[in-house]
Amino acid sequence: MSCILHIETSTDVCSVAVSEDSHVIFQQDDHSGPNHAERLGTMVDEALSFTDNHAIPFDAVAVSCGPGSYTGLRIGVSMAKGICYGRNLKLIAVPTLELLCVPVLLRELVPEGALLCPMLDARRMEVYAGLYDRALKPVREVRADVVDADTYREYLDKQPVYFFGNGAKKCMDIIQHPNAHYIDGIEPLAKWMQPLAERRLLSEQVEDVAYFVPFYLKDYVAKMPSKLI
Repeated sequence: MSCILHIETSTDVCSVAVSEDSHVIFQQDDHSGPNHAERLGTMVDEALSFTDNHAIPFDAVAVSCGPGSYTGLRIGVSMAKGICYGRNLKLIAVPTLELLCVPVLLRELVPEGALLCPMLDARRMEVYAGLYDRALKPVREVRADVVDADTYREYLDKQPVYFFGNGAKKCMDIIQHPNAHYIDGIEPLAKWMQPLAERRLLSEQVEDVAYFVPFYLKDYVAKMPSKLI
């Protein structure tokens, strides 16, 4: 039994959701951004009012933790930490690229042995990308890639690779390997955080509210050739 507030602000889309016992019971998505500073507070207030009116106690707050928009991540994490402090809740961090894989696994027929390659645009011909198997086990660490025809050849020569996310568009005309497949319309939304957040909560994989910062700030900023803003 768990109730989790989900906050996703890693891209131009701002979204909030509430899940209870593996079901999403509230969700709002705003695609008019980036305007997270303006919209997120209102969306979170509506989510909190919904659960309070139904006497549903929260167990945790889940927030996307990067990579992604520098400003968006700061706003989302600050909001999540404030709620955790105010309501004495646990904080769960959900990696953005792992989150992008959830709708693909739920909606697409990904064959056995294929790899998932979620991508976020990092300007010019750069993307933040990771590689996962169908169980979301990392095959390669998340890093910034400069995209050319050979960037993922070592994987494409062995198995199908599915590219998606807003960074995948710039790859379509460049990576035309027969094992390269592209899925359009995949966005990191709060409603897709539920299975990842619940798994982390059950395994007590929670963050220190006082010291947690997004992965983008902590792990990426020193080594990225450019950054999302």
